[in-house]
Amino acid sequence: MIAYLSGRLVFKDPTYVIIDVGGIGYQVKISLQTYSKIKDEEQIRLLTFLHIKEDAHTLYGFKEESEKRLFLLLISINGVGPNTGLMILSSLSTDEIEQAILSGDVGTIQAVKGIGAKTAQRIILELKDKIGKSTSELTAPLGFLKSSNKIREEALQALITLGFPRAVAEKNIAQVLKKTTGEISLEDLIKASLKTP
Repeated sequence: MIAYLSGRLVFKDPTYVIIDVGGIGYQVKISLQTYSKIKDEEQIRLLTFLHIKEDAHTLYGFKEESEKRLFLLLISINGVGPNTGLMILSSLSTDEIEQAILSGDVGTIQAVKGIGAKTAQRIILELKDKIGKSTSELTAPLGFLKSSNKIREEALQALITLGFPRAVAEKNIAQVLKKTTGEISLEDLIKASLKTP
């Protein structure tokens, strides 16, 4: 499995990019979300998903982890293939899709080209719990999490390594982040989480 590609952006189109990695050009399908975030970067790093069929090996690329995670959830639904998943991510932002799923808004998802009423209902039914869990675990302000999800994960791993049960570590980190305004360093987050009762 190819987890990500890091190299020189050779060609950019709203539906795909070509990335030169060590002299090999990889064509990667992307959503409009990723396209808008790439800007005109010369060096680029995309998280990828390799879809293998009998007649083709296709790479799908994502600028952000949240978009890739949502893509993988979408294609786990019966009747939603990678191209349909990419179409959904091109039509709606990650936040809009998650909100539509959590609120049971069939109309928003059905408005995407190629998505019928049954598929929209299936997406909501099957992903509501999965989306709910992933967003309810993130109780700190969203603006903070988007920029510092990596710090949160590293702090969590550090606390688990130090012997904290996962649930306790997550609760402590969430409490610290709730009280924190602005950014916090990894070291400060771990120290404050260790002191949290």
